Amino acid sequence: MPIPGASRAVPRLDPRHYEPDRVPYEVRRHAGAPDTLGVGRPGKVGLLELAFERVGGRTELTGHYQRSPLQIMRPLYFDPARPDLAVTFLMSTGGGVLQADRLRTDVRCGAGTAVHLTTQAATKVHRMDFDYATQLFHLEAGPGAYAEYLPEPVIPFAGSRFHQRTVLTVDRGATVLAGETVLAGRLARGERNAYRVFASDLEVRRPDGELVALDTVRLEPGGPGGGVAGPAVLAGHDVMASLYVLSPLAPAGRIADVLHEALAALPEARGLLHAPSVLPQDSGAWLRLLGSDTRACAAALRAAWDAVRRLLIGVPAPELRRT
Repeated sequence: MPIPGASRAVPRLDPRHYEPDRVPYEVRRHAGAPDTLGVGRPGKVGLLELAFERVGGRTELTGHYQRSPLQIMRPLYFDPARPDLAVTFLMSTGGGVLQADRLRTDVRCGAGTAVHLTTQAATKVHRMDFDYATQLFHLEAGPGAYAEYLPEPVIPFAGSRFHQRTVLTVDRGATVLAGETVLAGRLARGERNAYRVFASDLEVRRPDGELVALDTVRLEPGGPGGGVAGPAVLAGHDVMASLYVLSPLAPAGRIADVLHEALAALPEARGLLHAPSVLPQDSGAWLRLLGSDTRACAAALRAAWDAVRRLLIGVPAPELRRT
């Protein structure tokens, strides 16, 4: 299997490749010329391309390209219930996301593969005075593939301006679990909703380009909407998390029920606001939760992940090791 985009018409370092084709106005209006390294300079464009294929009895990494600050080491195989599953930690050589950074990751999971993707640590988005930063993540899952993308939280620091776009291209016979968590800031330092703007778009598409679902988040504490703490936004909470489950292995209604049951049975989730719902076309279900206890929110997401895994593939979630 070739590396994703290897036959592209646009070179990797062409801005048309690493710049989003659209940036929300809330973020775009902060565009400017940084007084430090600008867009496209060395270290400002991070690229990561991974291709996985089933080889023999397990999933192997068969295509790999990386450009700092994005990188991986090598896939690991430590899930005792799924020894074929390639656990891959996405890493950054930098100390976080800086102004004028443009990051793009492309992952292709071939037919019958089993892949778990996560980040080595939380994504820290630093203060920005002259521009913004963007992060693109594209995941393709082929027929019969099973892919999990469950990154650690995004932490937008005071004054940051950040847009991330996640595009999941899922074959009708594939299963994809994708998570997203954003904190209000560096909570241990008393920093809450001091970022300028956090914008997130998640798209679910079929291989022919058909749009299945779109989830759009715009958090602009000082914006014209009156901030982000109100009842129609974060309702005073410090953590917002989501889990999206695309799968033909169980009816969408049953997946939603399992998500609800998992959190209803979890003592830590009693103080959280949470609600699952089905996705269009009976393609799966999703869960969104709000809370102010980061550990409780993490426990709730893990419980949901574990319950969905048991339903869809009959095995529990493994313990992940980060060093």
